[in-house]
Amino acid sequence: MMTEIQYDDINALNQAAAVSDDFGDFGPPIEVTQDMINTFAGVTGDRQWIHVDLELATAGPFGGTIAHGFLTLSLLPRLVLGQLPITGFRNVVNYGADTLRFIAPVPAGSKVHAKLRLLKAVQKKTGTLVETSVAVHVIGTEKPALLYRMLTLYMG
Repeated sequence: MMTEIQYDDINALNQAAAVSDDFGDFGPPIEVTQDMINTFAGVTGDRQWIHVDLELATAGPFGGTIAHGFLTLSLLPRLVLGQLPITGFRNVVNYGADTLRFIAPVPAGSKVHAKLRLLKAVQKKTGTLVETSVAVHVIGTEKPALLYRMLTLYMG
């Protein structure tokens, strides 16, 4: 884990990014339950059978129900919490994404964890724009389920 860095210290953030040639350690896992999947389906209206119909999904391509890709993505705040020791900001907002790939399924009942890599920081009028790369894996698998290039704006 890297040393704490003040959110507006662009040079220190970019120096940390320059020496960060790999992802950090995995953060704590989260179990993706069928209840979570069903709730997400209800909120979004995405009730595709691969997510909510256990009988059909068991006979389907994944051998059971799987989480929505966007459900997995929505878990990122919990999955990466504390992995990037940026301090001194008042608030932080999601600024967007450069890339997002759903690579492998997340089966219901599996646990996922994530690791993060700092890529760069840019000074903006409203704060510091930080770009990171995040990989989410189902525990016990080498291939990531999700790869995301995340843009986050830290404000003082």
